[in-house]
Amino acid sequence: MSELLSSYERILLEKLKDDDQSAFSILFTRYYQDLVRFSYGFTRDSDASEEIVQEVFLKLWENRNSLLIHNSLKSFLLKSVQNRSIDNLRHSRITSKYASIVLEHPILSGNDTENYILHSELQANFELAMAKIPAQYAEAFRMSRIETLNYQEIAEALGVSVRTVEVRISKALNLLREELKDYLILILMLFHFFR
Repeated sequence: MSELLSSYERILLEKLKDDDQSAFSILFTRYYQDLVRFSYGFTRDSDASEEIVQEVFLKLWENRNSLLIHNSLKSFLLKSVQNRSIDNLRHSRITSKYASIVLEHPILSGNDTENYILHSELQANFELAMAKIPAQYAEAFRMSRIETLNYQEIAEALGVSVRTVEVRISKALNLLREELKDYLILILMLFHFFR
């Protein structure tokens, strides 16, 4: 169970909402190093971790007037850093996966207009289909098929059981199959090509 806001944190938050920069400096000094170390546990990259924590503090300052924090401030900051660190990891994996696909399949880096148009159309329709299915299913599907995380990693990241992940991905596949039935042959060709 999460800790509640201490009276000291409540005072700091009130000062922050009143645009008190000294309150922000106190928070920054108090939590910065711990948050960078926490982020490093995910990223294993010192520069990325520092950047993530700075972004979290920047967001805290930008949203200071509308902050609604019920649990401890440290818990709030840890959760924010965790989410950004995981997003950073996902982005890194996707970027490196895309780079390796292009290197392994030079046709993708060539100027093949017809393939580009087909791929763009499929991508647009895929994104539309993903937007139509429940967010929980879409998130699990992206983590599995696009970010190539295994079910155990997804379960840990989402805080659910492996069985829940299996169910969500299965439902996502069924819904996407229905949404993208007109593109089924193209999808099968692309999945075969990228294997």
